[in-house]
Amino acid sequence: MGHNDSGPLDDTSRARETIPGVGHESREIDNPITRKHEAVHAYGWSIRKYIADTLANGEAPIVRSSIPGKIWKDCEVVRNAEDCGGWARRAADSQKVAFIDRNEIVARRHDALGEANVEPLFADSHTHTSRAGALLNAECAVAGLKALAGNPLHLYFSEKGRAIAPDSGH
Repeated sequence: MGHNDSGPLDDTSRARETIPGVGHESREIDNPITRKHEAVHAYGWSIRKYIADTLANGEAPIVRSSIPGKIWKDCEVVRNAEDCGGWARRAADSQKVAFIDRNEIVARRHDALGEANVEPLFADSHTHTSRAGALLNAECAVAGLKALAGNPLHLYFSEKGRAIAPDSGH
């Protein structure tokens, strides 16, 4: 869930999964791609459902924001705290579960590199990363995991993962 969720819910060229926001809104549609009737819910509702399902299975959910796209404004990467990233945070906070702000962690790394040096981290004009970009994003995900209270996954990090410094995104 993330950047591909914007647009018409009944788009004929690709399926959409969510309604923007953190509320409980839903809409019944006839999906033109699957040719099935379905209920489409708000982004936050879906995150809360994933949290509830994870807890019901006896697991500890960790919600994370999506990574930023290659959009620059005033020499900084545009954050998504007002949409997908913020909605994910609000859903996690409302359910009192762990949250990793990958959007902020990655965006700060991009800001430090600068626009010209970030260009090779993407394979297209906006969204999809190159191998180098994917590796940077993975490092940022590990940094966020390591910053969680008590570092609950520390036993599972590889040698390379253990060498990455924690980053809470703050």
